[in-house]
Amino acid sequence: MKNRPVRTSPSDVIAVGNYSHVTIVPRNAQLYTFSGQIGADESGNLPDDYNKQIENTFINIDKVLNSQSLNADDVIKVNIWATEEIDWENVFDPIWDKFFGNTYPSMTIAYVRALGLPEIKIEIEILAAKV
Repeated sequence: MKNRPVRTSPSDVIAVGNYSHVTIVPRNAQLYTFSGQIGADESGNLPDDYNKQIENTFINIDKVLNSQSLNADDVIKVNIWATEEIDWENVFDPIWDKFFGNTYPSMTIAYVRALGLPEIKIEIEILAAKV
């Protein structure tokens, strides 16, 4: 096994989006859990625009990963909570694809009534692992 997580899906289980059904964590890997990231900008302001919050959220995910000398290849699980329907095709998937390339981590999405503050429209939590 490689020193990075391996992302795969069984051939008889069809994914309904861009994610892997299985992520294998290498033996002796260090596990990292991160607080959910939101779409606040560098000044801590949350834009009203939902799509900008999505973009900012991935910028913040990149920053917290980099703070631990990690990158998108180390992500093993993504949990997404959103208060509004996501425009997958035009907004989310292009950002997701740019961030993760063509091998996606395991992912769960839930639509919820509210998040921690009324102006937060999306929150994304990641788990990562690295040997």
